[in-house]
Amino acid sequence: MGPEDKAATILNATFVRPAKFYLSGFSNMPHEKYYYVFLGLIYIMTVLGNSLLMSVIYRVKTLHTPKYMIVFSLALTDLCGSTALIPKVLDTFLFDRREIVYEACLSYMFFVWFFAGLQSWTLVTMAYDRFIAICFPLRYHSIVTKPVIAAMLLFAWVFLFSLFALAIGLLDRLSFCGSLVIQSFFCDHGPVFRLACNDTSLNGVMAYVVLIVVMCCPLILIALTYVCITIALSRIASGVERLKALKTCTSHLILVAVFFLPLVGTNLAVLTSKIHPNARIINSILTHTVPALLNPIIYSLKTEEVLKCMRQFFKNRLRK
Repeated sequence: MGPEDKAATILNATFVRPAKFYLSGFSNMPHEKYYYVFLGLIYIMTVLGNSLLMSVIYRVKTLHTPKYMIVFSLALTDLCGSTALIPKVLDTFLFDRREIVYEACLSYMFFVWFFAGLQSWTLVTMAYDRFIAICFPLRYHSIVTKPVIAAMLLFAWVFLFSLFALAIGLLDRLSFCGSLVIQSFFCDHGPVFRLACNDTSLNGVMAYVVLIVVMCCPLILIALTYVCITIALSRIASGVERLKALKTCTSHLILVAVFFLPLVGTNLAVLTSKIHPNARIINSILTHTVPALLNPIIYSLKTEEVLKCMRQFFKNRLRK
C-alpha cells in the first residue's frame, strides 16, 4: 500500500471534528450593520405580533376552535423560528462573534430548519381545514375536530423532528480537514456539509429530501386542495355565495404566497444560475424572517373574526 493510500485510509477511518466553524456573512457589503439593526426591529415586531395573536386566541373562548388551533400553532412556530435565528445572527455579526462551536452549530442548524419545516406543514393543515370547510360544509364539524387537528399537528412535529435529527446526525460522520468558513449567515445545511473532505453523497441526498419535504410536498398538497376548492366553488350557482366562500381562503393564500414564493425563488436561483453571495444571503434571511412578521398582521387584518376579538380584548384590558 502506497503513502497516498495509507493517508486515504487514515482519513476515512478518523473523523476530524473541528472545535469551531467561522460564519462568513456578507462579503464587502457597505453599511451592513444597518441591515442587522433592521433585522432586530423585524424580530421585535415579530415577537409582539405573534405573542398578541396567541394571547387573543388563548383568552377568547370563541376562538377555541380547530381552525384557530392551527393559527395558534403557526404563530408559535413563527415565534420559535425567529427566536432560533435572529438573536444569534445579531450576536454573530453586530458584535463580530463569528466563530461558533461545532456542537452549537449543529443545534443552530437543527432548530432553524425544524421550525421552517413546521411553518410549511402548518400551512398544509390550514389548506386541509379550508378544503373540508368548502368541499364538505355539512360534515365540517364532524371531520375537522380538535383531536384530529391536534393529531395532524403532533404528527408534523414528530415527523419533522425525526427527519432533521437524521439530517443533522449524518453530518456527525463527516471529517472537516480543510476550510472551516461557512459561506452563509447561519449554520446552513448545504454550506456546512460541502466543507467536508470525505464522502458527502448521503448528505447531498438528505439535502434533496429536506427540500422535497419542506417545499415541494407542501406546495403540491396545497395546490391540490385549491384545485378541489375551485371545482367545488364552480358548482355554486350564486356568485355572492361563491365570493363569500372564497374570502375565507384569502388569508391562507396570502400566507402561502408570503412563505413559499421567496423560498422557491431563492432555491431556483441557486440551482439554475449563479447569484452574488450577498444577494443569496439577503434573500435567505428575508425568507426565514418576513413571513413570521407578516402572518399575525395578515390574520389580524384579513380575518374579521380575529379583528373583532382583538378589539374586544383591548376593551377588556382597558377596563381593568
